[in-house]
Amino acid sequence: MSEALAQFIEQTNKLIVMTGAGLSTTSGIPAYRDKAGTWLRTSPIQHHDFINKKESRQRYWARSMKGWPLMHGAKPNKGHAALFAMEQAGLIELLITQNVDCLHQEAGHKALVDLHGSLDRVQCISCENLFSRQDIQEWLELNNPQLHEALAIVKPDGDADIADELISSIRVPECENCGGILKPDVVFFGGTVPRTRIHTINEALGKSDGLLVVGSSLKVFSGFRICRDTHQAGKPIACLTQGVTRADDMISLKIEADCESSLAETAKLLGLACD
Repeated sequence: MSEALAQFIEQTNKLIVMTGAGLSTTSGIPAYRDKAGTWLRTSPIQHHDFINKKESRQRYWARSMKGWPLMHGAKPNKGHAALFAMEQAGLIELLITQNVDCLHQEAGHKALVDLHGSLDRVQCISCENLFSRQDIQEWLELNNPQLHEALAIVKPDGDADIADELISSIRVPECENCGGILKPDVVFFGGTVPRTRIHTINEALGKSDGLLVVGSSLKVFSGFRICRDTHQAGKPIACLTQGVTRADDMISLKIEADCESSLAETAKLLGLACD
């Protein structure tokens, strides 16, 4: 099937690529859903709750303190490297990622839109100052020693399951400049993607000749919309992922295979080095 994918990429002069969590699983980051599209996490943080409820912020930062080290230590895999090699070869016009793990940036991508933001940044919702997530981690660990030995089950995107009774004791970080609420620079459920990102994506889609989806079930509307708009424009869609997607009836080439190994093989067929 890598031959079919290589042919699709070669024949699509202005290709847009959109990636999801399935690309990063072999980098050690758990996926959100199984192959049937079933949600694997506990209830996600909602944007409104995080902004308005102290206990929601305590829950987020307690779980994030335990989950961040795995996310921070993750490295790009051969799939990320293959996509970067394609960008360097002029085969990809723009890469849109639904992931917030920063692995595409670390792999070297330049033509990149973080659809849902980037977990390595934290922003004050009042003065909008940005802070390094690693600096916030150091503050959390210093001010919450009761969590150091707590058992945790790592979940996607720097999240982790910990005992509920520990959450109410957590001290949450505040902006050192104005005392405002600090929020990871990502789009929570119930939040909205910034208009500037939507504009950039829409412009690229308008000029594109096709779309390649990698490692996404497309259950989240912001990603599904990109497929819907591409399909409505009469442009072909290829998808490399394991399991069902929300846009299966729109996809012209569906490959159910491991993202990392398939992309690495595709890059070799295209004559690209990605080691």
